[in-house]
Amino acid sequence: MSTNVLILCTHNSARSVLSEGMLNHWAHKLGKDVRAYSAGSAPSGKLNPFALEALTHAGVDVSTYRSKSWDEFVGDDVPKMRVVITVCDSAAAESCPYWPGSPVKVHWGYADPSNASGGDEGKRLAFALTREAIGYRMLQLLQLPLDTLGDEALQQALIGISRS
Repeated sequence: MSTNVLILCTHNSARSVLSEGMLNHWAHKLGKDVRAYSAGSAPSGKLNPFALEALTHAGVDVSTYRSKSWDEFVGDDVPKMRVVITVCDSAAAESCPYWPGSPVKVHWGYADPSNASGGDEGKRLAFALTREAIGYRMLQLLQLPLDTLGDEALQQALIGISRS
């Protein structure tokens, strides 16, 4: 059974998109039955071009990516999430909708690379570094025995990853 992971950020334009891309990329490369999705509480409706560039440079196909609301993942006919990860502090502080199945929740905060100084080159570097940091955590997540971990053990493992 596939493990579904929902990654949230307020605008679903940068960090959550980087996270979705890297988790799906590594899961595919490693043959893991894990599927990532991303969404936002107040989606911007557009993806940050630096995020798309950073993912493309990592070999991720971004052709189907879009900024979407977390409301798309509430209801009976949506994938059941095992894990919900917030990647920005504002999303972590918001009251999330009720997720069917009561998934494990964890916050993995990242600074917003959109705020990097140094013009376009500074932003490119910030996005590349953020993508690498996110990719590292996603690799750690994929090393967990997701099929056998109970929710409490998974919660503790994910919190441990957030500290690495």
